[in-house]
Amino acid sequence: MTPADDPLVGPAPPALYRDEALLVVDKPPGLLAVPGRGPLKQDCLAARVQRAWPDARVVHRLDEATSGLMVFALGVEMQRRLSRAFEQREVEKRYVAVVAGHVEPAAGCIDLPLGADWPNRPRQQVDHARGKPARTHWQVLSYDASGDSTRLELTPETGRTHQLRVHLMAIGHAILGDALYAPPSMMARSPRLLLHASALAFAHPMPDRPALAFESPPPF
Repeated sequence: MTPADDPLVGPAPPALYRDEALLVVDKPPGLLAVPGRGPLKQDCLAARVQRAWPDARVVHRLDEATSGLMVFALGVEMQRRLSRAFEQREVEKRYVAVVAGHVEPAAGCIDLPLGADWPNRPRQQVDHARGKPARTHWQVLSYDASGDSTRLELTPETGRTHQLRVHLMAIGHAILGDALYAPPSMMARSPRLLLHASALAFAHPMPDRPALAFESPPPF
């Protein structure tokens, strides 16, 4: 059964941008980026996109709880080119997050290696012995004194699983609404993870095309 025929797959989202090589959509929070295990986890953004564009191919992912911009290639060759751009860190990615506490100074970089927390999968952890290098740059956008929370812009250099969530938890500023990593009091402060993929910029995969840049304001 194809995604277009599956009654368990939800409607396709509108394309924010589309040409003959790729399309860009906004992923809602709480929706898998790609299918999970079992028949009840087949509804995902990839399946929904393929309802409308059967040749759409996945080139990167977002966590289920994260919202924001995702790029899909149209066809196998464009998938190969775009996947390489993500793997070689040729794509500029920016996120917005709201975290607990007052983050100081106004900007900085978290450089902590990450690896799987095998007894507690799918959790990840800082692992200085066996972890892979991971770097996240952050900049304070605003501080809410009444709620004791800070809005940050995050620019990851690497793309490790749960990188932003684990890095922020590691410096004592868990993302609000994070069901995996935040303490219960911080998790309860938001019904969703306050993390949004807000900007993407990259070279067009076809020759002699202008570079592309997209922005999506966070819905929180």
